Amino acid sequence: MKLLPTTIVGIYPQPEWLIDRAKLAGRFPPRVRARELWRIAPEFLQEAQDDATIMAIKAQEDAGIDIITDGEMRRESYSNRFATALEGVDIDNPGTALDRSGHPNPVPRVTGVIRRRHAVETEDVAFLRRHTTRKIKISVPGPFTMAQQAQIDYYGGSRELAAMDYASAVNAEIRDLFSAGADVVQVDEPYMQARPDEARAWGQKALNRALDGVGGVTAVHICFGYAAIIHTRPSGYSFLPELQDCFCNQISVETAQSNLDCAALTALAGKTIMLGVIDLSDMRVETPDMVAARIRRALPFVQAKDLIVCTDCGMKYLPRDVAFAKMEAMVQGAAIVRGELTKVNPGR
Repeated sequence: MKLLPTTIVGIYPQPEWLIDRAKLAGRFPPRVRARELWRIAPEFLQEAQDDATIMAIKAQEDAGIDIITDGEMRRESYSNRFATALEGVDIDNPGTALDRSGHPNPVPRVTGVIRRRHAVETEDVAFLRRHTTRKIKISVPGPFTMAQQAQIDYYGGSRELAAMDYASAVNAEIRDLFSAGADVVQVDEPYMQARPDEARAWGQKALNRALDGVGGVTAVHICFGYAAIIHTRPSGYSFLPELQDCFCNQISVETAQSNLDCAALTALAGKTIMLGVIDLSDMRVETPDMVAARIRRALPFVQAKDLIVCTDCGMKYLPRDVAFAKMEAMVQGAAIVRGELTKVNPGR
């Protein structure tokens, strides 16, 4: 892999012909199924999602992205497709839990032992592998986050106990995703930032159970939430140094929207940093020079060989033309810094 490879965190904007983006933007990301968001009749939906996935792959390739995702075109949110496929979860009679903005939200209700019935995303990986020759990445929701996004009516109401079984389900899924051809599997754990006390008490243990012995390159995404939904953004993470003890290889860190002091990255020595350099709260497209400057801010604290250049978070709520232009700027900004580093160290 070349120096400063590029990727996106997860979702690429779904096309308007596939999903009702006005309805999508008018609500918090769904935790239960939200089939009313799709514009396509059920009998044609998979074909439409396949077509949208090919579009998302091509957009990333055309922009010059190195590690390609499927754009999460088949998902109503980053977590609900996997979380609602599990045994022990009642999705027909939802419960309620507070979202990270403090508002009640319909969520899956845990009524029994959480188990994975079957692989959920392996066909997505196989489809992605068939349509690109570049390295590929797929994402799954993390056990801590799923336990926060559920009403726990089993396990004596214990989120911790539920999270451990969520972790076993995620572990089995990750193993199958690697077998299906994934180069990288990313675990999305945004609620570790939102609820750091519980994350410290038991969240890391659940995450490590999900990652234990999986035998491939794994990443963890931790963030401040979608910029379109969570408008107040702190300048630093409430849960980040703790991930030094995570079993993952890579950690996705937002630095653009928060203007993060990159000195915080020194606490993650030995991890590869997915450096978020694209501000998703701003519809203005960064120039390549702006992106390059954001990359350079990290170089005093992380070796270039340990950096992957990426977006701060998923691009779900961006217009497609803005998302594509931001990806192009990210690739060009990475190329600027890569060229500078190569001149200093010609042997790279």
